[in-house]
Amino acid sequence: MPTAIKILSAGAVKPGLTNVIDAFQRETAHEVKVKFATAPAILSEINGSETVDVVIAPPAVLDELVTSAKVAAGARAALGRIGVGVMVRDGATLPQIATVDEFKETLRSADSVVYNQASTGTYLEALFDRLGIGAELKAKSVRYPDFAAVLDHVRRGKSGEVGLGATTVILENSGKGVKFAGPLPAEIQHYTEYAATLMSMADSAARAKAQQFVSYLASPKAKSLFAAAGIS
Repeated sequence: MPTAIKILSAGAVKPGLTNVIDAFQRETAHEVKVKFATAPAILSEINGSETVDVVIAPPAVLDELVTSAKVAAGARAALGRIGVGVMVRDGATLPQIATVDEFKETLRSADSVVYNQASTGTYLEALFDRLGIGAELKAKSVRYPDFAAVLDHVRRGKSGEVGLGATTVILENSGKGVKFAGPLPAEIQHYTEYAATLMSMADSAARAKAQQFVSYLASPKAKSLFAAAGIS
């Protein structure tokens, strides 16, 4: 039975990566199995018992895995970068967020501000402090381990919830109970880079296939699929 390529990936790239995997499987007939997780969960799983061939995450996570000898230092395939966006429940009035002042007022007026505890959430927490609204928002901020729970909270909300997360996954779910209000203002926008690398495998039947997949991520076809999903 052919050996499948096992991938552990950050969830923010899912909209583009799923399409890239589909294209790769059609072109090569290699089977790919992918699991999505937050950056902290990726570190936990790799440092635990999880065995994968390729890991896709922000460079800082990959650097940490290099330090622990979980992945080899060397070439990585860059997928692109993803910004932070704002969403509200379907039926709610779209908030004004074109300027930093409008963005701050939208958060102050919200019934709750909902975001994750992963890479995006870490940036937002520091941003709110930098904007001078951290203490004010703390009492009404709701944090979840991943975007799925953030999405569910906003989707089931009354109307005054404002959710924040990676633009890719917000756009992917627009029309499914939430709508995309727009990206953060340019002055405070934050982009997270994502890259793929091979795990340190002494002897794996999937190694050659995994290397082929990582190389495929840099192909024009893959780049166009990532760009279409908002990863550039």
